[in-house]
Amino acid sequence: MPPVSLASKLPDVGTSIFSVMTQLALDSGAINLAQGFPDYDPPLLLREALARHVLTPGHQQYAPMPGVLRLREAIARKTARLYGYSPDAATEITVTSGATEALYAVLAAVVSPGDEVLILEPAYDLYAPAVRLQGGVPVYVPLQLPDFRPDWDQVAAALTPRTRLVMLNSPHNPTGATLTAADLDTLAGLLRDTPALLLSDEVYEHMVFDGQPHHSVVAHPELRERAFVLSSFGKTYHATGWKVGYCVAPPALTTELRRVHQFVTFSVSTPTQHALADVLPTEDLYTALPAFYQQKRDLFRELLAPTAFRLLPVQGGYFQVADYRALAPDLDDETFARRLTQETGVAVVPISAFYHNRQNHGLVRFCFAKQEATLRAAAERLLQG
Repeated sequence: MPPVSLASKLPDVGTSIFSVMTQLALDSGAINLAQGFPDYDPPLLLREALARHVLTPGHQQYAPMPGVLRLREAIARKTARLYGYSPDAATEITVTSGATEALYAVLAAVVSPGDEVLILEPAYDLYAPAVRLQGGVPVYVPLQLPDFRPDWDQVAAALTPRTRLVMLNSPHNPTGATLTAADLDTLAGLLRDTPALLLSDEVYEHMVFDGQPHHSVVAHPELRERAFVLSSFGKTYHATGWKVGYCVAPPALTTELRRVHQFVTFSVSTPTQHALADVLPTEDLYTALPAFYQQKRDLFRELLAPTAFRLLPVQGGYFQVADYRALAPDLDDETFARRLTQETGVAVVPISAFYHNRQNHGLVRFCFAKQEATLRAAAERLLQG
């Protein structure tokens, strides 16, 4: 038998930086502030609901492909309360295996070989590989340092007749930057006379600080007509391991999304969907999140204030970006992140991992979605290190 050979579709892509740094943290005994997950449990109300539905007859088999109807109806009511638009539960809402599956399914549904997809960088490391797997062409538009704002003139210049999709992320991972209502108006004007679609990754929608609202594409009448809007129950309920998210999109776009979704996961865990449907009407589980995470942000910034890290502003999400160059001006960010993990005992992610060409700006990302004791222990190591 001749030796098996395989031409990789992603020959330049290795293991995700989040997995790499998490494994390095485990090997080094470091406190893991690299990967974006909480070290505390989901609300007891939700866990009790899951236990109840695991024991409920009839809730152990496949859910409907688009999602359990009562959950989709609860999502529609929540969307109407928050954003003033009530999507149709039957034709505009699809429950997915996390926002990651939703994102991949959207790209598989609408991106064809040769299509261009605009990605604002730095960007979550899934975006570009998922585009390339469809034969699409990522077109990178840099966000402007130091506040990581879009340069809409550069976005306009990057739009071509081949642009199939523009990808947004607000609140932004890794920087915590948020888009304004004026930003959405500007984008609407840029796309108005084009056939380009929009994918809006809004998984941190309930984590916007300092009294500011989240400006969802769902709330923008013009943009939502061409948009897939993604949300994450995992982020909202501190349950990243449950892998449940959803996509809101107009009927024609939802139809195409579901054509792919049915052949990727078909359906999401039935008892989990029923549990989420039970608790979604309990509004304070998500309306309390801005204050909850702002307290963590402020505590972590206070703890790191005596260090030589320069902390960038955080408008939303649960990540803190920091400039380390006063500590190690000659080190690239990946080398610094590895040394910090192995020698100081705190794992972080280098921001260059969010750039297609590994741009080094001397920045690393901390996750502050941790218990106070974890944040204090990490800060103590950083002060000593």
